[in-house]
Amino acid sequence: MASADLRAELECSVCLNIYTNPVTLRCGHNFCRVCIDRVLDTQEGSGGYSCPECREKFPDRPALQRNMKLHNIAETFLSAQPDQEESGVFCTYCVDSPVPAVRSCLLCEVSLCDKHLRVHKKSPEHILCDPTLSMESRKCSVHKKILEYYCTEDETCICVSCSLAGEHRGHQVETLNEASEKKKETLRNVLQNLLTKREETEERLQSLQEHRRKVEEEEAGDTERATVLFRDLRRRLEDLEKRILSEISGRAEQISISIRDLEIKKEELSRKMRHIEELCNMTDPLTVLQESDTGDLCDTEDGDNEDRERHEKLLHDGGGLDVAGVLHTGLSDIITEVNVYFPIQGAADILLDGNTANNDLQISDDRKTVFWSDIDQNYPVTAERFLNTSQVFSNQSFSSGRHYWEVDVGGSERWRVGMCYPSIERGGYLSFIGNNKKSWGLLRSINQYYVIHDSNKTPLPTYPPGNRVRIDLDYEAGRISFYDLCDPIRHLHTFTTTFTGPLHAVLGVWGGCIKICGGRGTCDITGTVGRIG
Repeated sequence: MASADLRAELECSVCLNIYTNPVTLRCGHNFCRVCIDRVLDTQEGSGGYSCPECREKFPDRPALQRNMKLHNIAETFLSAQPDQEESGVFCTYCVDSPVPAVRSCLLCEVSLCDKHLRVHKKSPEHILCDPTLSMESRKCSVHKKILEYYCTEDETCICVSCSLAGEHRGHQVETLNEASEKKKETLRNVLQNLLTKREETEERLQSLQEHRRKVEEEEAGDTERATVLFRDLRRRLEDLEKRILSEISGRAEQISISIRDLEIKKEELSRKMRHIEELCNMTDPLTVLQESDTGDLCDTEDGDNEDRERHEKLLHDGGGLDVAGVLHTGLSDIITEVNVYFPIQGAADILLDGNTANNDLQISDDRKTVFWSDIDQNYPVTAERFLNTSQVFSNQSFSSGRHYWEVDVGGSERWRVGMCYPSIERGGYLSFIGNNKKSWGLLRSINQYYVIHDSNKTPLPTYPPGNRVRIDLDYEAGRISFYDLCDPIRHLHTFTTTFTGPLHAVLGVWGGCIKICGGRGTCDITGTVGRIG
């Protein structure tokens, strides 16, 4: 078998180098132990393992069987076919027939085969290195002496004259080996960081792929619902129908684009890792230190925060299309002229529970309006009462179905509204709406709107100030949505989760007052129709 063919048979398909400590998988394919361990590490937690060559799957991490025969063949091949032959460096003294060099002497400026190396002078001034044709690159351009040291202040390789009498005199210097090992250690840390980031990217990629499958499964149902809904609206609703169907079909496309971007980023991370591994495997310290693009390799941020935010937004975009919210916007001017029904259960007549009101709050007689007061109300102490947070519960809870309720917030500049479990804290920082895992809220503070959950506060775009907001609850779907009821209605945000208990409406006010609009689908402030169905 020709040397090139034998080399091809002895190359690991992962690193594309001659096998180092080869091991065998159950499928029969061989890899370097380090290479296959790294591949299996990246597959950890993905539900199974697979051979990177034939893709045969294994339910458990496969045992690695050392292939001694292949190891011996690779060692024999390397000893008979040294890498130096490929580089074209031959022994200076073998003039009759070219013999591959095994070392070069920088002092004598010659390259030596095994035979001539044995008789070469061994004194310290004869510095031996890997075979090279570029002797001048290893010498100082000023003093024409061999580069033996590394100036840490100027980050350059220098000769002994540079360090003793040249421009680097008095600088902190290290031997090339010392400096090279330090740089390799830095690169190894970067490599580990890149490996972690690639694993994170792989996890985000897999989660988005799974989410895309779920979205694609939902498309048929969403499309059918939209088609039935618009069957009787004909031309007047044609534009609205197209917009809704476009929103349905466009979600999977957005996820596909993000998946493509993550795949590109994953490949770039892999490229950097391969380059760093090549540097770390080099035996020549000078080549490692003179590598020019390690700054780019060490830059591992590359928009990670933006990727994570986009990833989280796509994963938590509220599930299926919010048909109710889009209809409320699109049909606001014709709702009284068409016979449209969309199944949403109107909220019961929500009343405020005085037993939960903080002492800074006054509740109106009809239990619809809450006023902030600087006079302590001296309410009786109860286990349900908010102690130092100006908030109050609704008396009614919701544990199933679809509901909405509306609040006139025009009477206050600082407020919070939302929904929460009754087990929410009643005092301290964690009792505020949204400052815990048990509540989801919308707040206004200093002319800025935010949505908040588990203390994660997300600012919303600045809108013209509206006086009324709506909260939609779809209990089974695990969605709480907030709307600004201006003209036109704006969807502000949707939280998605799995509810584990009954939910109460909750209001907080710091100055002025806010008011619950009339129950059962109407608002007693404006008299306008609030019912969707």
